[in-house]
Amino acid sequence: MSSTGNSSLNRSSLVHKNIAVSILAKIWSAVILLLLVPVTLNCLGEYTNGVWLTISSMLIWIEHLDIGLGNGLRNQLTACLAHDDFTKARQLISSTFALLACIMAITIVVLIILIISFDSYRFFNVDPQRVDSLDTVLVIVVILVCSTFVLKLIGNFYMALQLPAVSNMLIALGQTFVLGSTYLIFLSGSHSLIYIALANTVPPLVVYSIAYPCTFLYKYPHLRLSLSMVNLKDAMGTIHLGVQFFIMQLSGIILFLSSNILISKFFSPSMVTPYQITYRYFSLLLVLFNVVCMPFWNATTDAYERGDIKWIQSESRKLTKLSLGFFLAMIVMVVISDKIYALWIGDELHIDKNMSIMMAIYIAVLIGSIRYSFFINGIGTLRLQLIMTSIAAVLFIPLAYVVTSLTHSILWFIGVMCIVNIPGLIVNRIQFMKLIHGKATGIWKK
Repeated sequence: MSSTGNSSLNRSSLVHKNIAVSILAKIWSAVILLLLVPVTLNCLGEYTNGVWLTISSMLIWIEHLDIGLGNGLRNQLTACLAHDDFTKARQLISSTFALLACIMAITIVVLIILIISFDSYRFFNVDPQRVDSLDTVLVIVVILVCSTFVLKLIGNFYMALQLPAVSNMLIALGQTFVLGSTYLIFLSGSHSLIYIALANTVPPLVVYSIAYPCTFLYKYPHLRLSLSMVNLKDAMGTIHLGVQFFIMQLSGIILFLSSNILISKFFSPSMVTPYQITYRYFSLLLVLFNVVCMPFWNATTDAYERGDIKWIQSESRKLTKLSLGFFLAMIVMVVISDKIYALWIGDELHIDKNMSIMMAIYIAVLIGSIRYSFFINGIGTLRLQLIMTSIAAVLFIPLAYVVTSLTHSILWFIGVMCIVNIPGLIVNRIQFMKLIHGKATGIWKK
């Protein structure tokens, strides 16, 4: 068998193993997130829980302030390893870690100044009589999340090694400790927002703090970080690619992660809770589909660097069939949603069936889009994705404001989320088909 054939078989085997382990890790993570909802809701109540969910969405914003360094590192590091250039790989890792640490340090200072300078209660539309010490909670979680994010780059390191399962296991481990901490708070009767914030942010920091020496001092010492290997030129090269990912991430923040804050402002904090419960239920399929697709990102980079386009085409056909299965599963989830909600959160909260239908459509659109974007990201042709996500981000907030003002309906708000994402789905499919058939030219190949 040819070397290309052996490489394809090894790559496919590694992808399949990572998918299997990642699915187990994500299923466990999903179970934990499902269990966290009723426990946290019982600890905080519907109003304060909505406030915490809104803060949580803000914390996810912080994870996108790395200007795309994590994803830039993934692609460049995989390319280096495909050509066995370990010296260059170590320089990339050291430079990226150093630059990210500087960015997060600046982020901590800037965000704390903003928190102290502005009225947080007014910004989040929160009643100070119902929630205590909001500024203190915000400062604590900003410091802990930013600190965690520097070490969390280890996850991108493992993804570059085509081992996303390790990254998923680290996340699952941190979430396990989050659930344990939250449950202890529930049993103690100390149901304050600050305790819940600590329970959600301290455990991941501990997990990654342990993973760091295990990774670079024990498992991969030939790729360990070193200040002497930090090179501004390497960092700038990673930034060049990373900035494109960053702009798409920033657009994703506006499109997806700002929804909690917008719902809180357009409606009320209490409306965030049913929205998030519905989203978490249907996003289980999105998470699972992401798990399946994730190994293909860096495997595609490896295949593309080696000129193995046939492997990309073959794996793409398999994902097409799998996508259809996910869409059928989405229909089943809508049909049984009322019963699932009753088992999950009891009778404390009623969720309209129409909200479930709209959320299912939204998740289906996302699945249809990312089915192609993972391959495109691996190849590194990002220009069109950047344009489409930027346009969608620019249109989303004003369109959501106008539609919500006219309808006063959260269903139409979710509908806007669907509408702004559909053009990106169409363009992703067209670009991918052009790329794998060698017909991409001009902007389709950039």
